[in-house]
Amino acid sequence: MTTTTTPGRMAPADLARTASVGLRTRRLRAGLSALGIAIGVASIVAVLGLSASSQAGLLAEIDRLGTNMLTVSPGVDIEGNEVKLPMASPGMVARIGPVQRVQTTGKTDAKVYRSPLVPEINSNGLTVQASSLDLPETVRTGVTEGVFLNKATATQPTAVLGHDAARRLGFDRIRPGQRIWLGEQWFYVAGILAKADLAPEIDASVLIGYPAAQKYLRHDGHPTTIYVRSDTEQVNAVHSVLARTVNPMSPGDVTVSNPSDALVARAAAESALNGLFLGLGAVALLVGGVGVANTMIISVLERRSEIGLRRALGATRGHIRGQFFSEAVLLAGIGGAVGVFCGVLATVVYASIKGWAVVLPPEAWAGGVGAAVAIGAIAGLLPAIRAARMQPTEALRTS
Repeated sequence: MTTTTTPGRMAPADLARTASVGLRTRRLRAGLSALGIAIGVASIVAVLGLSASSQAGLLAEIDRLGTNMLTVSPGVDIEGNEVKLPMASPGMVARIGPVQRVQTTGKTDAKVYRSPLVPEINSNGLTVQASSLDLPETVRTGVTEGVFLNKATATQPTAVLGHDAARRLGFDRIRPGQRIWLGEQWFYVAGILAKADLAPEIDASVLIGYPAAQKYLRHDGHPTTIYVRSDTEQVNAVHSVLARTVNPMSPGDVTVSNPSDALVARAAAESALNGLFLGLGAVALLVGGVGVANTMIISVLERRSEIGLRRALGATRGHIRGQFFSEAVLLAGIGGAVGVFCGVLATVVYASIKGWAVVLPPEAWAGGVGAAVAIGAIAGLLPAIRAARMQPTEALRTS
């Protein structure tokens, strides 16, 4: 009596071990094929990770700066001339219920230089502005060196430099007795401001007190920018009445804006660019998949003797198909894992350098590995079917 045994299915562990043999015996080729997958996956993970980290950093910045600041600036009349803001307008704005802070600056025509020996044409694009005394708190910036203006220094020839103004004038710290040539006379430097993200015009300004501006520069006292902090829940309501409050006779000659809108627009613009980078990562992943398919086709052609011998020893078509299919999936999976590691590393390093919180969306790393495995499955399907259809005698004869 003859007993016929039917080959069973290979266990997953056996399948993985068999698949790994093919990769280990052709390490260089397998490594190059996995490299394409790794680059594509790393690109996708890094783009998603950096995008999320950047968004988190920007939202944290917006939270720190607040979205409740409005700025009021002069408009222009029908002849294109700037319409001055009334001198009483800051006091009128302060009477609006939800308004918490009102500070102003008034632009002057004075020029500022490091010394009178500097040619007049080298103004460095700096402006001189009169400032109220609580301006830093309102625009959410600080003093990095020295002190800001107070009631005493606001009446004296004393100046505080904006962040960029200090750099252009060659100041990195404050020493006693340091002066600048401002409006054809010496002004003592009292402090340097940190960067004002919501009021970039202050960065390139030299600030002096209103009394000093009127006394030494003959400033007329009209504000050119009013900074308004209000209850966050009432920003839109304040915005709607601000122009009429500042200039009741001609509200159309007043411009009201919300500086935080620029930060929100920046976040939206960065999100739009992410689509482009994800597309480039997908292309790299597709190229990696073509590389895996090419590697598997060549592998099938080179290993015909192995296929024939295994078939002659009893391996079924399913065994051969599963061997090459799992080999392609394993190859792409290794590339995906390396790509995820590189993408995460790039995200952590760059986010740390920029001072952002590291955020890695689950869809980034999970999607990267999943896409790599899917690409490997698609790329390995045809070579696996081709290997399974190979007859033992034909494979052994042509090897």
